[in-house]
Amino acid sequence: MTAPVAGETTDAPLAQVSPFLDLVAAPFTLPRSRVLVLAQPGAAGLGATSLRICLAEYERSLAECTVFEELSVIDGQGRPLPVTRVLPHRIEFGEGAATLTFAGPHALSIGTPGDASLELRATPRGAAAQVVPIGPGASVLIDFADRATIVPSTQHADHEEKTAALWTDWLARCPRVRDDLQAMTAFCWWVLGANIVELPGQGSARAVVPSKIGYVGLWQWDAYFIAVGLRHGDPELAREQLDLAFRFPSANGQLPDVVHDEGVLASSDDLPPHDLETLRRHGSAVADPDVPVALTKPPLAAWALAKVLEASASDSDADADPAWADAAWDTIARSQAWWFAEADSDGDGMPEYGHPYSSGLDDSPIFDGPLPLATPDLGAYLVLQDRELARHYAAAGDAEAAHRHTARSDATLARLLQMWDPALGQFVAHSGDQRIRSYTAVSLLPLLTGDLPAALTDGLVAALSDPRQFGTPWGVPTVATADPDFSPERMWRGPVWLNINALLVDGLRRSGFASEATELAERTVALVLHGGGPHEYFNPLTGQKALTATTSFGWSAALFVDLAVQLS
Repeated sequence: MTAPVAGETTDAPLAQVSPFLDLVAAPFTLPRSRVLVLAQPGAAGLGATSLRICLAEYERSLAECTVFEELSVIDGQGRPLPVTRVLPHRIEFGEGAATLTFAGPHALSIGTPGDASLELRATPRGAAAQVVPIGPGASVLIDFADRATIVPSTQHADHEEKTAALWTDWLARCPRVRDDLQAMTAFCWWVLGANIVELPGQGSARAVVPSKIGYVGLWQWDAYFIAVGLRHGDPELAREQLDLAFRFPSANGQLPDVVHDEGVLASSDDLPPHDLETLRRHGSAVADPDVPVALTKPPLAAWALAKVLEASASDSDADADPAWADAAWDTIARSQAWWFAEADSDGDGMPEYGHPYSSGLDDSPIFDGPLPLATPDLGAYLVLQDRELARHYAAAGDAEAAHRHTARSDATLARLLQMWDPALGQFVAHSGDQRIRSYTAVSLLPLLTGDLPAALTDGLVAALSDPRQFGTPWGVPTVATADPDFSPERMWRGPVWLNINALLVDGLRRSGFASEATELAERTVALVLHGGGPHEYFNPLTGQKALTATTSFGWSAALFVDLAVQLS
């Protein structure tokens, strides 16, 4: 880890995060800002003599939203100064000969503290380079709210001080954990702050997006996992994530898949034509373009809300509005009713996923067959959600509602147990009479009910340690290693995802396997340490970031924080 330099003794939290800020896996950015400063594609950040600047936008790649293809600071001899250090509040060029910082969320400030004359060379996307002089002790401002206009400035030191104060305040909220986990926890907390954006039309609400690199929006179950991590240091921001996720239910109670810059994504009507064609190829009974497919995410809302409210109740600084919490529970109850009323196409009492997006497991081999699909993970989530709702309504004195949710959870559990295949020794998804034999992590998630017969629980726990099933050194692969569909690099077909590991840690504890839960939690935090950060997903054989995974990923950061707190 890089030690603080002279004059930075008060910047210890900023210096702790500095080694992770490589401008590749972690961009230079600011909470609430869409501006990203990154290394050139394929280049390292430290030592780079040219950077690029992008604006994070919904469903647009970095290449599409690049503003400056190249940005360099040039010395008096015409040589570009290399990046020599990155801190949360500034990028240093040439050992501090020039620095770059934020001037609020919509602008960057570049200046020199010394007596040298420098130049800023900036190449807008698709245009010729602009060369702007920076005199001794002077600075320039790049204003992205005004078409990336470059203008002289005299407030560079003030901008840097305010940016440092903002990040210092944010990092001060980082939970204290075990010494060996503290530095990574601080970086994961930085990731959560770095991924804050404001969504148009939502007032001052702060959405912690999955990643400003590729996932700019509030996905429903991402919001749940992110809130679970945020609750340890910022319960108010955790509640904001749930508030945004609950803000746009449909008339029949369905919660949208995504809240984004242009509205919400709640139906296949909002999807491009090739996605509907995929549904048709899968033989979906709901792929008719005249019958839109609802798009949502797994029902983990009550699971997340209960954890966030528990943290809020124990935080003297938190101000959880009881009326807001009651409204949130009622929104969840309506969403739960939607699953049973609108997502049970065959009327057997077990709701189904009508689209892979609604499962969150977009590329899982369980969706290689027909749709809609009843799956053991969905059954487990519904059991858990009805039980949390029953607990809430019982505490609120509504015995009738508590009984209704308890009865439905019991009935769903009975139907979930019918998905057990004794010959295969696993829970099996099915579409109508067709059973899906792919052995995936969804078969393990009934552990979340904490109420399986002992023989079934023992079998699932054994599978977690069996190297031919889910016993890899780095946690739980999303497909069993001996399954023909296993691929260590392909999204939901083998890589380890922190949300699956974290749910299974919870499930093991609920099922009475506390030591196994702790062991899986330890392997999960070890994976992030070994892999170099909270990536989207990891190769289960090497423990490294999978090639196509996004970096600085929100729920991975949040769940690392949550597991680190548990282990500490």
